[in-house]
Amino acid sequence: MKIGILQTGKSPDILREELGDYPDMFARLLAGRGLEFRAYHVEGMVFPENVHDCDGWLITGSRHGTYEDHPFIAPLEEFVRAAIAAKVPLVGICFGHQIIAQALGGKVERFGGGWAIGPTSYDFGGEILTVNAWHRDQVTTRPEGAEVVASNHFCENAALLYGDRAFTVQAHPEFEDAFVEGLMRTRGKGVVPDDVMAEAAKKLGPPNSSAAIADRIADFFKEHRN
Repeated sequence: MKIGILQTGKSPDILREELGDYPDMFARLLAGRGLEFRAYHVEGMVFPENVHDCDGWLITGSRHGTYEDHPFIAPLEEFVRAAIAAKVPLVGICFGHQIIAQALGGKVERFGGGWAIGPTSYDFGGEILTVNAWHRDQVTTRPEGAEVVASNHFCENAALLYGDRAFTVQAHPEFEDAFVEGLMRTRGKGVVPDDVMAEAAKKLGPPNSSAAIADRIADFFKEHRN
């Protein structure tokens, strides 16, 4: 099954050589699950010609806000709506989670409660899964028809399901601990409060639930659709 990765940002230059860019991280996360990948740098205005060019689409995270004025935002929203209409499955992670909600009528805002950084636990229907997070923006108003499938006290809409059309997650299952540490060094200073980063750093190290989220993503892509 061919999955098109719609890349909406780049990992920091200083980290990219060692840890890879976002498409590399998703290829590692989803390895061994019968998926192959092709990346499109939509942030650089490289879009697929058609929503049927791949069997499914995955929208990555980004340092940009969905509500900001960037050339790729409007055409990406159009692509999301076209894929939904054509029943081509979509997965969105962090920014991808937010842009899918926004494209379908939801609202994304900078959250007044601050940042979620590092290992963060979410309730997936009674199953507690812990994965790395890196965000301040959140989906604050869900689109019509979006079902909450994960949440916690900090993020009400932590994962959303749109029937068999889209599955989206606010956290970053593709971020390994080393990358979170790198983000704290390269993008966190002066942006994320020092005490928030210090608390997150204490939690890094133990195994997390990224593989369980990867299974859910792969299962969603492979779900039978009429």
